[in-house]
Amino acid sequence: MAGARSRKFAGWPLFANSFRPFFLLAGIQAGLSILAWLPMFYGELSVSSAFAPRDWHVHEMLYGFLPAVITGFLFTAIPNWTGRLPIQGTSLGVLVVVWLSGRVAVTLSADLGWSFALAVDAAFLALVVAAAAREIIAGGNWRNLPVVAMVFLLLAGNVAFHVEAHFEGAADVSIRLGIGVVVLLISLIGGRIIPSFTRNWLVKFNPGRLPVPFARFDGAVIGSSALALVAWIAAPLSVVTGVAAALVGVMHLVRLARWAGDRTSRERLLLILHVGYFFVPVGFLLQACAAFGVLPPSAGIHAWMTGAAGTMTLAVMTRASLGHTGQALTASPATQGIYVAIIIAALARVGAVVVPLHGDALLHIAACGWIVAFLGFAIAFGPLLAGSRRRALAIVGVPVAAR
Repeated sequence: MAGARSRKFAGWPLFANSFRPFFLLAGIQAGLSILAWLPMFYGELSVSSAFAPRDWHVHEMLYGFLPAVITGFLFTAIPNWTGRLPIQGTSLGVLVVVWLSGRVAVTLSADLGWSFALAVDAAFLALVVAAAAREIIAGGNWRNLPVVAMVFLLLAGNVAFHVEAHFEGAADVSIRLGIGVVVLLISLIGGRIIPSFTRNWLVKFNPGRLPVPFARFDGAVIGSSALALVAWIAAPLSVVTGVAAALVGVMHLVRLARWAGDRTSRERLLLILHVGYFFVPVGFLLQACAAFGVLPPSAGIHAWMTGAAGTMTLAVMTRASLGHTGQALTASPATQGIYVAIIIAALARVGAVVVPLHGDALLHIAACGWIVAFLGFAIAFGPLLAGSRRRALAIVGVPVAAR
């Protein structure tokens, strides 16, 4: 892996690194969107969007919040992959403005027009794909082009979402396409960082059994996952999809067991990565149950989105925010509270589908857990990301004097 180059940045620290504004804004947007979604769900609030309320909610999570996290991660990782200079300053500010413009355009699309909202909203991921491809190709780092290809698929899914919602009245296939891309990204990137971070920590703090290095089995899991997700996108309730999802779910459980996550309980910053990935096989197994008529399809969807995507994004955002600002890689009490909140949200959201008798109560618990987790991240890590280091250390529980 090439080493990252750096240059002195004299501007506002928020725009010194891609993870800073995008992680912060993603946390705020994720929390506020669910804060608005619950009264929208009960008909107590409406927005001037061309999307139906459910589609607005899904779109802002799938094609609004997650692309911000992916962009923050991707443009922080690319300099390490290629050895090229990071995107920062004005260029980074333009990306942020385009992302924010997309959120406004989608929410006001009933007034602005659906095609205008599509153009503004899609512009963000188009810029991300173009910039990421340019950096990776210029750096000769061909092995990471598949990640850019998946972000391009997410762009295609976003465009399809707008078109499908306009002409069909509601989005359907484009939702599954976006979810499938996210699950595959978690499978690919999680398969790189989780065993790597685990190995590094175990060698230093808990010698013994180590994660199994990436091997043919991991490639088989990713390839099989892609096939199962294509089947799910095309025919989510078919028997073939059910069998494929069940087999792939078991394969992911085996893969996760090979990473020695049971030996990381002393460091929650590391353990949460394993917990987040656990929701990937759970999602596949719940989708298999849906294909055989045992459970509603939304159970697996929420395991993937609230569980895997929600937990993994917080795990990556907290770890990267600490690591790339020179802090100790350990979970403070505030950070652990964020983790507890997102796990409660994931379990409650899946439970609301599985146990419909208590659906309303569990839905409120899930929403509260999600809001606490993401707005809690914004409050705890916001000062650190924005550059107010002393205040940030006090909030996240790190003794300032020790620093």
